[in-house]
Amino acid sequence: MADAIDKPEQADPAPPPEPTNGTEPQRPESDSALHHFTSRLREGRDVLDRTIDRAERARLDAREQQLRYEGASTADAADADGEAAAGAPRSSPLDSLPSWLVRGGLGAWLLLGMIIIIGLVFFATSRVVPVFVGVFMALVLTSILQPLVNLFARVMPRYPATFLALLTALALVVGMVTYVVTSVTNQWNTLASQFSDGVDTIVDFIVNGPLPLDLTQQELMGRLQDLLRQGQNYLANNAPSLATEVLSNAGTVVNIFAVLALAIFSTIFFLASGGRMWRWFLNELPARIREDVHHAAGAGWYTFAGYARGTVLVALTDGIMAGIFLQVISVPLAAPLAVLVFIGAFIPIIGAPTAMIIAMVVALASKGFITMVVVGLGVAGIGQIEGHILQPLIMGRQVSLHPVVVIIAVAVGTYSAGLLGAIVAVPLVSVAWSMYSELHTKDAPVVGELPAYTGDKD
Repeated sequence: MADAIDKPEQADPAPPPEPTNGTEPQRPESDSALHHFTSRLREGRDVLDRTIDRAERARLDAREQQLRYEGASTADAADADGEAAAGAPRSSPLDSLPSWLVRGGLGAWLLLGMIIIIGLVFFATSRVVPVFVGVFMALVLTSILQPLVNLFARVMPRYPATFLALLTALALVVGMVTYVVTSVTNQWNTLASQFSDGVDTIVDFIVNGPLPLDLTQQELMGRLQDLLRQGQNYLANNAPSLATEVLSNAGTVVNIFAVLALAIFSTIFFLASGGRMWRWFLNELPARIREDVHHAAGAGWYTFAGYARGTVLVALTDGIMAGIFLQVISVPLAAPLAVLVFIGAFIPIIGAPTAMIIAMVVALASKGFITMVVVGLGVAGIGQIEGHILQPLIMGRQVSLHPVVVIIAVAVGTYSAGLLGAIVAVPLVSVAWSMYSELHTKDAPVVGELPAYTGDKD
């Protein structure tokens, strides 16, 4: 049909007229219009063909994309089904047990694991006690001197600020010891005569005082002389073994100096570059636990530093009050006894009573029974001020342990590690509790009075 359109049937054209006067013969007007119509028709057909081709290609491309999408979706669905099948819970013998029993058993195993880990830590610490004591002393010194180092570091580099803070602390300690020794030396002659009279006072108090003892003065002095004679005989009979023990204790003296050197050396680096050391430690941990470890350690250090600084402030206040009180009532050795009260404040529960008993004995020997009672009441009053005013005011936020927990911690520490355990028990328990509280999410507390149990199950 296209050929028919291109070449329509028509009669043979008439021969063109002969040219005249040298010009081209003119084409008929009907032939020119037909040729124009044919060319337009051919162009329209080409445009239609191209449009159809483009539409067909677009349809084929869309179909191909749809097939690809459907294939990918089918593959993803198959993978998801496979993963779901792989992740589906498998049957276990625990499924037949009650849920409370499974949870209780799991908790028991976790508790047992924690106890084993804590036991291993204590066992390892018991093998390196001098190192533990040195590091503990370094942490205490670091927490106490850190504010002073930060103050000095505002005007000088960190290391010079650290050495200046250490020298300042050393000067204070040396000055305190010098004052105590000088006070005792200056009062020695007077104290000798006072204590000589004080011994007679104590003997008279034991014989004629309110104590339920049926003794005469001669019997008491005879027993004291027997004890003195037994001591002399013991020294004479065991002199070689005592000399050997003294030589063996020389190693203990060396250990003491080694612990002090370790404490001072560690303190210098803790104060000067503690932040860089902690940052290095965090970078060695997996990234997912760094934040929790940093927060827990920050809470522990906040509690430990608050306990150490608060204990020093409380002990210093106790010593000052005891020294002023003993000086007012004219008890000899007021300064050494004040230092003893200061040291006793570092030992929870038992430190203050021990210092009080020693001060009462000195007062009894030097001034008599009435002064002893006054000293006992005064030191007990200082202890009450410490427990009810100073400690809540200074350490209330950092250390929030119940007194029962403190007593149990001191008892366990004393039983397991003696005096050292009594000293470190409370700060260690406080640090552990603060770290646990930082990582543990608490539920809403119980408010109001708890309902009484009636036993009615209906």
